[in-house]
Amino acid sequence: MQTGVWISLTLYFVAMLGIGYYAYKKSTANSEEYMLGGRDLPPAVAALSAGASDMSGWLLLGLPGALYVAGLVEAWIGVGLFIGALVNWIVVAPRLREQTERYDNALTIPEFLANRFPTQASALRTVSAVIIVVFFAVYTASGLVAGGKLFATAFDGGYQTGVWLTLGIVLAYTVVGGFLAVCLTDFVQGCIMMLALIIMPAVVLYAGDGGGFAQAGQTLSNLPGFTLSWWSDSMTLVGWLSLMAWGLGYFGQPHIIVRFMAVRSVREVATARNIAMGWMAISLIGAIGVGILGRAYVERSGIVLEDPETIFILLAETLFPALITGFLFAALLAAVMSTVSSQLLVSSSSLAEDIYKLFFNKKASDKTIVNVGRIAVVAVGAVAAVIAGDPDSKVLGLVSNAWAGFGAAFGPLMILSLTWQRMTGVGAVAGLVTGAVTVIAWISLGWNASFLGGPGVYEIIPGFILSMIAIVVVSLATEARGEFRAAVAH
Repeated sequence: MQTGVWISLTLYFVAMLGIGYYAYKKSTANSEEYMLGGRDLPPAVAALSAGASDMSGWLLLGLPGALYVAGLVEAWIGVGLFIGALVNWIVVAPRLREQTERYDNALTIPEFLANRFPTQASALRTVSAVIIVVFFAVYTASGLVAGGKLFATAFDGGYQTGVWLTLGIVLAYTVVGGFLAVCLTDFVQGCIMMLALIIMPAVVLYAGDGGGFAQAGQTLSNLPGFTLSWWSDSMTLVGWLSLMAWGLGYFGQPHIIVRFMAVRSVREVATARNIAMGWMAISLIGAIGVGILGRAYVERSGIVLEDPETIFILLAETLFPALITGFLFAALLAAVMSTVSSQLLVSSSSLAEDIYKLFFNKKASDKTIVNVGRIAVVAVGAVAAVIAGDPDSKVLGLVSNAWAGFGAAFGPLMILSLTWQRMTGVGAVAGLVTGAVTVIAWISLGWNASFLGGPGVYEIIPGFILSMIAIVVVSLATEARGEFRAAVAH
């Protein structure tokens, strides 16, 4: 069994490193190529890269684990995400692709904000870069936790070994090949993830004495705390809103929206959107199937599963021959690596362009910026590995915190900066700080677990609302100082 699995995984690792080398030869000559692939991504690559970097190990571990425990009621997270992603592609994608190039060819989100609001350029680049690095360290840690769980569960190996091995493979192709390597590997990884999420639910449904949907429903119908309904007795309106609110996070995820900046042309954004949403629909349905049908299989088989977030790993080991198991494990690693590599690259780009170049070497050459970016990739990855040191960490919990932080800090800021000309630089800074601080305070006070004696409220809701209010109120109360005229002129 182990031999066949390792053969599949070795082939996968070699393919990822090969893509990294190809990207190194093709697209690392300057900072625009290293950080944005020369703004020349085909629609399909941009679409699957955005999807794969978005979903991460959450899609194969966190979401199935939540559905395994509580049932279909947890699928509202997927519904909220799908709606949020669709609106993001419609509202943000074409505008961001056009405006980042128009505003002095900005290569990072902080740089775009600085160019859009020149009176607050330094503040916006510094604050947004710090937020990106801090929250991405946590977000990247969630992916490394998933990699650690895979190696600890599937290979009876050390959790820490899995964390560092996952990080090492990602660093190898990200440091060498930059943005193009990340996007091309994302494309391949997205295809692998989707195939795995089609194959596994179909096999699980009829595994052993499966008997299809009817028997699965009968097995699950009387489980305590589990429901096959979209609504449960314990579900409240606040709880439902907290699940749906995951969709708000899309507008502020730097590792996702940076793909919009790299699409080959504004005209091709619509094509990329259609491909991305099709991929996302299939993958989410497959993940829901893994969680719910996996629970039915475990109950029928009398298996004891200690960690619900490892249901995908259990099914892969139990139901498939070794080579296919290796392919499924590669799909899990693909989910992890696609997101980790994207987050590391965005973090390093901000450190290189928005911290190093801005404060330490304003005349830095493209070669210097690329090299600083590579060093930053390694540094942020190492910090994330330390955060991921606790094997009891929950993938979904880490993701939810970082997702909320980005969504509240950058979401309203991106929407309004792209669509509202009257917005000012002071308002931008106010919204950025308000969103981030609200999320951190909400989590620290435990209000995401229990609020005013009732159920917790997902921290992205107050963070997003207060950030939006801060931007509008402060912008209307402050003078545009030429920014309105600049927006019109551009």
